[in-house]
Amino acid sequence: MSLTHLGQPSALPASPEAARLDYVPNPRPGALYLVRFAAPEFTSLCPVTGQPDFAHLVIDYAPGETIVESKSLKLFLAAFRNHGAFHEDVTVGIGQRLAAEMKPLWLRIGGYWYPRGGIPIDVFWQTGDAPAGLWVPDQGVASYRGRG
Repeated sequence: MSLTHLGQPSALPASPEAARLDYVPNPRPGALYLVRFAAPEFTSLCPVTGQPDFAHLVIDYAPGETIVESKSLKLFLAAFRNHGAFHEDVTVGIGQRLAAEMKPLWLRIGGYWYPRGGIPIDVFWQTGDAPAGLWVPDQGVASYRGRG
């Protein structure tokens, strides 16, 4: 196991494509369980205006042979701060990259984006049906209701 980031200083990647995600062996192989990462202050840039976009991301997955190392995931997500892309591209792209590299039994991502032009945009993607018997809780992010 060769880890790029854990236990050593790491610079913010120049782009999401340049970011290296590290994976480690699943500590509970054969167990059916769910891992959740929440990034409530995720940011990227509008590809047209360059203005910042904000989202609350929730990534759920059932590990296969590996799990993603959390520091590398944080750096990958932070690399979007200077990356211009539409909400749909960002959300689905994160899910597809994790699914392709980690090969989980199942993965879903919810991107709960704050309003742009007065319209909140929520984007959801998953690899397929959750495995039978996997407890999959609600992602717990309420629909945008403006200031309360």
